[in-house]
Amino acid sequence: MTLRASRILRELRAGRRPVCFKLNLNDPRVVELCGLAGASAVWLCNEHVPNDWVNLENQIRAAKLFDMDTIVRVARGSYSDYVKPFEADATAIMVPHVTTAEEARAVVQMTRFHPLGRRAMDGGNVDGRYCQVPVSRYIAHSNRQRLLIFQIESPEALENVEAIAAVPGFDVLLFGPGDFSHRIGKPGDFNAPEVVAARRRVAAAARRHGKILMAPGPMAPRPVLEAEGFRIFTLGADVLALGEYFRARLAEFESASGQPGRGRKRRGAVGVYD
Repeated sequence: MTLRASRILRELRAGRRPVCFKLNLNDPRVVELCGLAGASAVWLCNEHVPNDWVNLENQIRAAKLFDMDTIVRVARGSYSDYVKPFEADATAIMVPHVTTAEEARAVVQMTRFHPLGRRAMDGGNVDGRYCQVPVSRYIAHSNRQRLLIFQIESPEALENVEAIAAVPGFDVLLFGPGDFSHRIGKPGDFNAPEVVAARRRVAAAARRHGKILMAPGPMAPRPVLEAEGFRIFTLGADVLALGEYFRARLAEFESASGQPGRGRKRRGAVGVYD
């Protein structure tokens, strides 16, 4: 009986750049659309999006139909909020607003099995094939093929990023320019010198300590981000794509009539960058 390996890790080892879409909509059919398009992964959110555990498991199941990885951004809470996505067979969890190395170590302890951590073990869920695989194999696979992603999103976290990056047991750092720019009083200005410097500092810390860098959106041109060491790329979000489509169809319809358009102008969107 096989246990599913991470597509992100497979593509990275092959020298490719895994691509991801962030989903704010809960319908598993949106996950399937990403799979049909050929995405490497989908980013599902339990921090800002209303969802439940059964639906999350169905979203993860839909992704696996297309061999897509699932990255679940967890709600800040008890250890159960961190491990349940893994037990639903998510490939990765993304922990928002990691601020200190102590916090990073605590998450590793909660979410990694021995010898990396002290995660509570069940094995009776889909990730352990409902106890149909040996415990030793389940533990080894979970520690090797499941990813931990930490978000650096504040000036306080930036001051500690080198110490955070040095913590063993996690895999990926993600700089969040949306929250960072907001915290310094320049919301949405991803080209502000302070934001660019922060992004580069996070990238340097990740490179120094062997962590993978993930981009939360097109916060800079791809060649620039690749030169800084970014290897996983988020290309956009479902709500942004639908909004653009609806506006375009309305504008096309109105232009055909010769009447002024009724569509509201877009005022900017930062959800994909947080």
